[in-house]
Amino acid sequence: MTVLDAPAGTTVPAVRGRGLVPVFVRLKLSLLRNGLRQSSGRRAAYIASLVAALLLAAGQVTGLVLLRGHAQAGTLVVLLAVVVAVGWAVMPLFFPSGDETLDPSRLVMLPLRPRPLIGALLAASLIGIGPLFTLALAVGSVIAVAHGTVAAVFGVVAVPLTLLVCVALARSVATANVRLLTSRKGRDLAVLSGLVIAVGIQFVNFGAQRLGAAGGLSSLEPAADLVRWLPPASALGAVGSASDGAYGTALAQLLVSLLALGVLMGLWQRSLVKLMTSPDGSTIAAAEPSGTRSGPGRTGFFGMLPEGRTGTVVERSLRYVVRDPKTKASWVTALAIGLIVPVLNAAQGAGSLYVACFAAGMLGMQMYNQFGQDTSAFWMVALTISSARDAYAELRARALALLLITLPYTVLVTVVTAAVLGDWAALPGVMGLSFALLGAILATGAVASALFPYSIPQDGAFKNVVPGQAGLAWISILGGMVSAAVLSAPVIGLTVWLHLGGRHDWLWLLLPVGAVYGTFIGWLGVRLAAPRTADRLPEILTAVSKG
Repeated sequence: MTVLDAPAGTTVPAVRGRGLVPVFVRLKLSLLRNGLRQSSGRRAAYIASLVAALLLAAGQVTGLVLLRGHAQAGTLVVLLAVVVAVGWAVMPLFFPSGDETLDPSRLVMLPLRPRPLIGALLAASLIGIGPLFTLALAVGSVIAVAHGTVAAVFGVVAVPLTLLVCVALARSVATANVRLLTSRKGRDLAVLSGLVIAVGIQFVNFGAQRLGAAGGLSSLEPAADLVRWLPPASALGAVGSASDGAYGTALAQLLVSLLALGVLMGLWQRSLVKLMTSPDGSTIAAAEPSGTRSGPGRTGFFGMLPEGRTGTVVERSLRYVVRDPKTKASWVTALAIGLIVPVLNAAQGAGSLYVACFAAGMLGMQMYNQFGQDTSAFWMVALTISSARDAYAELRARALALLLITLPYTVLVTVVTAAVLGDWAALPGVMGLSFALLGAILATGAVASALFPYSIPQDGAFKNVVPGQAGLAWISILGGMVSAAVLSAPVIGLTVWLHLGGRHDWLWLLLPVGAVYGTFIGWLGVRLAAPRTADRLPEILTAVSKG
């Protein structure tokens, strides 16, 4: 009986948590099964992710088991637990659409009370690749540090406690931010994920190399001593303390994680009550005051652009970079990785200045699938293209918009990398090679945009290709990059010849040669792509409108 079915004057008992748990578990399994039935591509991606996670978990568990008896095993275990917990905390902010159970606002119209609801949601949240991976790490960690019967008993409690704290942390963060994450502007938070992930991976790599040079895990013992009292690492730290015979310390560490689980569940319940009882004003936009716009004319930077089609297309392209979440995410990721990779390699003392060419390659890739970035709005652009001349003007302006960002950025990255390495002599040659590579990528990107257009879906921050067009995307990007490398061969060959011949004093010639060659090859590619764009306009419009 539901609240709506109850006779007047009667009290309907709350749905018991143990009765609600199997319902939500079956619901989670049904969502997973129905999602996999949507397309073979989705099934393949899920199976590949599952296999990859299982292989990674097996490798981690094997490594942890082999560490059993090592003096620094406890240090590694607690630090690994903190890293996993941080991952659980931030992933809901970056992948808000990755799990339907992250959005409890879909349940607000049902007669469910928060306390049994969070228990059911917690049980349903234990189903998935992430919980399985975390469980494997927790089991391997306990095996690595548990010595003796008492420590094993603590380990039996620590394994599920670690998993529950991680899941409760993720769900409390997701529930507290669910309205932001599901709003139009909230999805723009996913743009930060490219930057955070790129920075995180590179700094983890940099830290691991520094750690090896500093003498291994022993240098992290002071940090591990503090982390042992932070949940959920304290649960695994309790196992290590019990192995050392410090039973009082072990019990206190275990209680810290238990207390943290209780606090997280309380915060989760409080957020859930607020979500299910307060009105949603996240979509109420403030009315724009009248008279705030002086007219259609351009102001500021855009006022310096030329009139006509070129200025309009450049402004539109740059506004996409600022306003469109998908375009912004792609640019932020390219900008971050393009700077981090060469600079960090240079900071480690093992890099070469020629790695700075990576920046030109990362940003030049934004030239690929130019029309797909417009999605279904491309039909408005298509109405203005009636000849190869119109197509040439459109592609040229789009390339110009990209160059306005790429050229100064390439110079900046090359100069910074040269300053870190102290290799100023190679700077002109590397910059010339970067310009040649950038021109070749612009050329192949223009041609690939005409021959292999594909649609970019609007839902999901990390869905960049609609189902059925993945092959087009691979051909466009990989084929274009290989072609760009071939087109850059004359400048690359000249660079190699000057180095092998010991003619280092002539490397400065690469700067003007690369600039002139890159300009020519970029212009040629846009010129060749223009008639193909005009001829294939209906096919391009159909392809990019499927999202």
